[in-house]
Amino acid sequence: MEREIQAPVTREEARQLKAGDYVYITGTIYTARDAAHKRMQETLDRGEELPFSIKGNVIYYMGPSPARENRPIGSAGPTTASRMDRYTPALLDLGLGAMIGKGKRSQAVIDAIVRNEAVYFAAIGGAGALLSKCIVSSEVIAYEDLGTEAIRRLEVENLPVVVVIDSQGNNLYETAVLQYRK
Repeated sequence: MEREIQAPVTREEARQLKAGDYVYITGTIYTARDAAHKRMQETLDRGEELPFSIKGNVIYYMGPSPARENRPIGSAGPTTASRMDRYTPALLDLGLGAMIGKGKRSQAVIDAIVRNEAVYFAAIGGAGALLSKCIVSSEVIAYEDLGTEAIRRLEVENLPVVVVIDSQGNNLYETAVLQYRK
């Protein structure tokens, strides 16, 4: 099924999405990769507030290339999500609504997705130049010293993703293999 959603994502919206759905996201999302996730965890460990409200928000595991002339951002393809798995359950428990990346997730992340009625989307790896065309604006909001791994606030229009793990724990990576074997 094809759906259009507005970011941030409510739990109600997340519950309606099913593994395998094609989704077009419009609104505000944030980027964060390994180094930014480590810093966010250190921030939480110190009892401090994160640099943006996590509640209902979407984190895109992406580190862009430099912007070309007249563009807000360069290539914007997804990073392998499992690299953030050790940090993700805590962020989901704080209200993170969705993540965008590529690849499988750990059982701890899947359990946290279900527990918090969130969703994991996949963006198409290798299509970063095309995905960047959906990004209207990009602004570094935290950890500027991390360069491409800094946290950015993105405004996106019709960013194409696929629901891989839905709020019920249905996992497209598993169900697609079973379907293929038939």
